[in-house]
Amino acid sequence: MATERSSSRTHEVFGSRFTFIAVAVGMAVGTGNMWRFPREAGAWGGGAFLFAMVVAFLVWAIPILMAEQLLGSRSRLGTIGAFRDFMGRKFAWMGGFMGFVTVGIMFYYSVVCGWAIRYFLHAVTGRFETGADTEGIWDNFTGTPWQTILFHAIAIGSVGLIIYRGLKRGFEAILKFAIPVLFVLLVVLAIRGMTLPGASEGLRFLFVPDWSLLRDPELWLRAFSQMAFSTGAGWGLYLTYSVYMRRREDFALNSTTLVAGDLLAATLAGTAVMGTIFALRTREFAEEALAAGNEGLAFIFFAELFGEMPGGRWVFAPIFFLALALAALSSLIAMMELTTRNVEDLGLPRRRAVPWIVLVAFAAGIPSAISLDFFANQDFVWGVGLLIGGLFCAIAMMKFGVQRARQELDADSDFPVTWWWTGLIRIFPLVFVILLGWWIQQTVTVFAPDDWWNPFEPFSLATMLIQWIILAVVMLVLNGWLARQVWSGPMTTPTGPGSVSTDE
Repeated sequence: MATERSSSRTHEVFGSRFTFIAVAVGMAVGTGNMWRFPREAGAWGGGAFLFAMVVAFLVWAIPILMAEQLLGSRSRLGTIGAFRDFMGRKFAWMGGFMGFVTVGIMFYYSVVCGWAIRYFLHAVTGRFETGADTEGIWDNFTGTPWQTILFHAIAIGSVGLIIYRGLKRGFEAILKFAIPVLFVLLVVLAIRGMTLPGASEGLRFLFVPDWSLLRDPELWLRAFSQMAFSTGAGWGLYLTYSVYMRRREDFALNSTTLVAGDLLAATLAGTAVMGTIFALRTREFAEEALAAGNEGLAFIFFAELFGEMPGGRWVFAPIFFLALALAALSSLIAMMELTTRNVEDLGLPRRRAVPWIVLVAFAAGIPSAISLDFFANQDFVWGVGLLIGGLFCAIAMMKFGVQRARQELDADSDFPVTWWWTGLIRIFPLVFVILLGWWIQQTVTVFAPDDWWNPFEPFSLATMLIQWIILAVVMLVLNGWLARQVWSGPMTTPTGPGSVSTDE
């Protein structure tokens, strides 16, 4: 077993760079690649949207992922301990806030995983035949609480078993095979989508750029939002996996490879979805599907097409929903590992922590399993809240010292980390203000223009701010306890070359 010893305890590490990258890409590739990207790219200028996303990767995702990798690899702790060690004891709450935002997502994301598993079972039993009432299937499933709760339990329980086994026998062993399989499935689906008669119109709709849209600020804001939700930058997931990285890893190359893998997965999924829709139906059907939301696109409109596609019912429907389930489960694994890592740092062994985490996650996910309105509210609140995690990463680098952080990154990077990284980290708060301001503007003018003040309105500004404030207050109150309770990692060792005092 490959291990490295840090201070008073031993850490497992990934067996190779390939394994680390595969697991990290699995963290990033999720349901957003399969359903949100085709919707957003198709609605916002195809190639122009892709161009804006590449810019967003360079400006937001790669710099923040590099910061997360530095936080995790140097502290060898979860989000709470990493922020404490890089910024000082009074900033442990920031790591707690970042971590709990992702935990909040885990509570309802396991419900999404349950949906994907259920639909995979539908697919392998041939449920999506010609003329199948896919809207009725969806309404019946989501309107039957025992079914949604059961598959939510299957998802969270399965992931719990994997996390319980740790790195080597658990999530590394699973994901180093599952992620290559996922990409093979996506390639198969993309080839099927491209080779259907009439698919060229869908590919043109998805990829041919309308460059004039680059003058529209909303396209850029949507591209940055898609990037933030898709790559996991600012979630703390990459930070958590970086706890297990080997000593000599290329920060810039790893982060860029992760982002490239995420974009490749989204592009393959988009090719499959849009090629198939345009090949089998009209442009009007495509626009209706894109307007139906994430769940409507995948589980109602796209599912309807499998009965009309050659080989769709028995071959491509199972492949699609298996890919969706693998994408969802790989991201859920990362979320539960983040939770487990933080609980372990607080002193509870993994074998005791994981059962409790599974029970809490199961109970906390039940409201989302039985109410699509509650699910939508949590997705909105904590999805937008992820932007705050990215801001905290940038602030951590500034507090640590941007130039000092750059030297740390350079020490283990084959490609020099030049002025672009330090410059982008310094302007990150401005980018955050612009993006968050846009989301607030959308909330009060589009989502809930008449009820923006109502905390019980699922998409109101009030419900978002109140839940954020409650979480921030709780973490600030617990800050001192968190800072004392978390194990002191390598960075707090006085003789260490990268030691940082936590007595501030």
